[in-house]
Amino acid sequence: MSKGVRIRSDLVRNGSRLSDSFISLAIAVCRRPFETISSLQRSSTALLKATTGFSEIEPAAGDRRFDDPAWTHNPVYRALMQSHLALAKEVHRLASELDLSPRDEARAHMALSMVADTLAPTNTLVGNPAAIRRTLETGGRNLFEGTRQLAADWRDNGGLPSMVDGSKFGVGRNLAVTPGAVVHRHAMLELIEYKAQTKTVHGTPLFIVPPQINKYYIWDLAPGRSLIEHLVQQGFQVFVVSWFDPGPEQSEWGLHDYVLALEDAMQAVREISRSPQMHVLGACSGGITSAALLAYLQAKGSDWARSLTLLVSLLDIGSIADSSMGLFAHLETLELARTVSGNTGVLQGKDLAKVFAWLRPNELVWNYWVNNYLMGEKPPTFDILYWNSDTTRLPARLHADFIALLETNALTHEGGLSIGELPLQLSNVTCDSYIVAGRTDHITPWDGCYQTRNMLGGESEFVLTSSGHVQSIVTPPGAKKASFMTNAGTHDSPESFEADAKTHEGSWWPHLSTWLAERSDAERRAPAREGSRKHPPLCDAPGTYVLAASEPAAAE
Repeated sequence: MSKGVRIRSDLVRNGSRLSDSFISLAIAVCRRPFETISSLQRSSTALLKATTGFSEIEPAAGDRRFDDPAWTHNPVYRALMQSHLALAKEVHRLASELDLSPRDEARAHMALSMVADTLAPTNTLVGNPAAIRRTLETGGRNLFEGTRQLAADWRDNGGLPSMVDGSKFGVGRNLAVTPGAVVHRHAMLELIEYKAQTKTVHGTPLFIVPPQINKYYIWDLAPGRSLIEHLVQQGFQVFVVSWFDPGPEQSEWGLHDYVLALEDAMQAVREISRSPQMHVLGACSGGITSAALLAYLQAKGSDWARSLTLLVSLLDIGSIADSSMGLFAHLETLELARTVSGNTGVLQGKDLAKVFAWLRPNELVWNYWVNNYLMGEKPPTFDILYWNSDTTRLPARLHADFIALLETNALTHEGGLSIGELPLQLSNVTCDSYIVAGRTDHITPWDGCYQTRNMLGGESEFVLTSSGHVQSIVTPPGAKKASFMTNAGTHDSPESFEADAKTHEGSWWPHLSTWLAERSDAERRAPAREGSRKHPPLCDAPGTYVLAASEPAAAE
């Protein structure tokens, strides 16, 4: 843990290793031969039905791997598809019949899904009718192009297929183009203030804290898809942090240092805006840091926050235990991760991106494998995917601090986390909170995000979007199929929230704007320029830190 950060050692939890779950599965198969034999018999019957045309099994709704008409009309391909689906179904059924512990069963299902996804016939040239058709149409040029892209990805993308054609985007060119200026620079961050686009602004500014592993412009994607642009147009004076991309020489930066850097930035916001308080908005790990920051300020007696907005952020980190990512967490694997980043000085953002990709291999790995290598197509052009690939690094000390929070779930305990000599208590953060979660989020499960409202003081508004982790943030007005749920009644659990929740069609951004406006001071004349005499503009947005390329760093 970093200097200045203390996490109570008595809170460390244990668990079972992923390898232990495989051993448990193998032992259970041997100990329950009747269930195993029954599963083999069902599998044989299912294969016979598939190969003789009597199977009725169909792909799950939304499974686009088998959209090609050949999977329906060609008897050979239909038999191949149904055989694959039937075997996958039977091995999952067997795992459910072996009396494994709930955690081992969940891990077994996850591992079996990864294996089944990998062995899908669509991932091969012979087993993919669309790829065979493309090969015949192009005379094999698709395979030549696919091989070229495979070699490039092996060299430049860690062996994973590229998700996006990065040549179409540029930060400051068609991303992160909302007008503004860097008004404060710290070794760890740049503070950007955005140019007012209304004659008056709300009297309480907004301060945005992005995740440390990502660049800030998830808030400022292309025009029309920028939350910052939207909030500026709604009359808010918006400030955002742009993190410095650390190297091995910054390996000792920890949570304590990030909290103090944000405190310094907040002081600059107070001076520039002439407002003693501000709305604070954080996402993912930036949300964890924001909550710790506000608890730290409260412990100091500094009441600087008017409200706290948390997007896809887990403060009750123990609730991640049964999620896709949490199933891999064990003291030994966490210690290994801590050792690796400690030896190199940083955790590479691209390495973490690989982990997230393999949590959803169909969508984030094999989909692009087929598109890039078998079909020979370029990766799609999509601003979110470009941002997702434009990662930064985590200092080893901050990485160790986050691992310690995962091991102990310290934020759920009074005094479980201390900054300096000050024990933190989230219930002392009494400003109102606005909490956003995504129903299909595989990284920060929505029911875990819900628990945040029970940890903070003050009134809380919980919003459940219909999207996943990143799409929950990027939901501009006019987004197709977007919706979100709220519940103005009394509720204290995810189940009670959902039971009486009201569904709203469209984006939640206007809902947030209204919520913030209701908690802001009276409107005043918009500032004529960014910054102040004490904090003059240093350069135009997007600044300099965000433009630094995240290259592999070697330990000194």
